[in-house]
Amino acid sequence: MQIKVLGSGCKNCINLEKNVREALSRMGAEAEIIKVTDYPDIMSYGIMSTPGLVVDGEVVSYGRVPTPTQIVELIQAR
Repeated sequence: MQIKVLGSGCKNCINLEKNVREALSRMGAEAEIIKVTDYPDIMSYGIMSTPGLVVDGEVVSYGRVPTPTQIVELIQAR
């Protein structure tokens, strides 16, 4: 599984990455976590507000910081 955190590195982006790591820990899962900070790359996903969360190429959240529990649900829904 590949997870991308889209954002400039702001506090919300940092918190999102932390929550992703917590969610993966709870699931006992491993994933490649990539931080995408380049604006043209972020915009290529069609989101207008950060942070964004992309799981295996699909945008599953943007403009907010989901909790670890919500991230588990987003991943499992895929």
